[in-house]
Amino acid sequence: MRTINAYAATEAGSKLTAFQYELPAIGNEEIDIKVSYCGMCHSDLSMINNDWGMSQFPLVPGHEIVGEVAAIGKDVKGLQIGDKVGMGWNSAACMHCNQCLDGKQHLCGDSQATIVGRHGGFADYVRGHWSWVIPLPKDLDMAKAGPLFCGGITVFSPIVLSGVQPTDKVGVIGVGGLGHMAIKFLKAWGCEVTAFSSNPNKTAEILKMGAHQVVDSSNPDALQGIAGSLDFILNTTNVTLDWNSYLTTLAPQGKLHTVGAVLEPMAIPAFSLIMGEKSVGGSPTGSIGLTKKMLEFCVRHDIYPTVEEFNLADVNAAIAHLEAGKARFRIVLKV
Repeated sequence: MRTINAYAATEAGSKLTAFQYELPAIGNEEIDIKVSYCGMCHSDLSMINNDWGMSQFPLVPGHEIVGEVAAIGKDVKGLQIGDKVGMGWNSAACMHCNQCLDGKQHLCGDSQATIVGRHGGFADYVRGHWSWVIPLPKDLDMAKAGPLFCGGITVFSPIVLSGVQPTDKVGVIGVGGLGHMAIKFLKAWGCEVTAFSSNPNKTAEILKMGAHQVVDSSNPDALQGIAGSLDFILNTTNVTLDWNSYLTTLAPQGKLHTVGAVLEPMAIPAFSLIMGEKSVGGSPTGSIGLTKKMLEFCVRHDIYPTVEEFNLADVNAAIAHLEAGKARFRIVLKV
């Protein structure tokens, strides 16, 4: 048994309060992580508010976890006590279905999300299956690494899935917690990057992080001015937009890919796809193997999310900061 000190929401939309719970004896394939830092993702807010209808209370949020291995089950492979590790949205998978055996563990029908039906990383310890507890590269900065395990892999995976080439012209819709990491990845990938933003106050920051140009997404004429020029667009927002205007900016056989959890149906005119052989896709996070490759890519190109650090005890102030849209661009809680 291990007593966990955490912060939990007791009901939908409530502030987080100090919370203790007991972990049972560790399973044979499980690992306990002593949390050093935990990123704060907009998905944490969605779970706190029960926007997706699957939250269970009390709820300990937090699924962008970095720390060190504190305990291991007898059948754990490849990790030892004291190893520096990270864990993201997923904390377990069956490891025997077709998806798992094909290296797509994030698509496992029996996967376990770190904060769905179990408690997450706004705590001093968190538990997961060894397969999803990923070793950190030696030179990775732990204070900034947490958001890579959800936000980072969420925007890195589509680059690989969609076969984005270094010669491609690409667009990123929304420059927030997800979008700013997408811009950094795509710049390092070799692409010409267009950022779509409705906030002119962000323009200098967006160009500094690697975008080649910023297009005012609230201006239809600006969108029309780049019609037919982009090979790939990544949507990171969770709000309904004029999707046809963005489809118009795509070149023939271009792709609009969404990772933003837009709750309303997306209005996609069929002829906008048919006439240019265009396509629309989406994806969740990414596989274990691709997460490891992403971390190596980050070390090679010195890519980190831009973060603001709060102490875990100040978690409600951090949530208010994020809800107010003031985060630049990702919040990390120091435990």
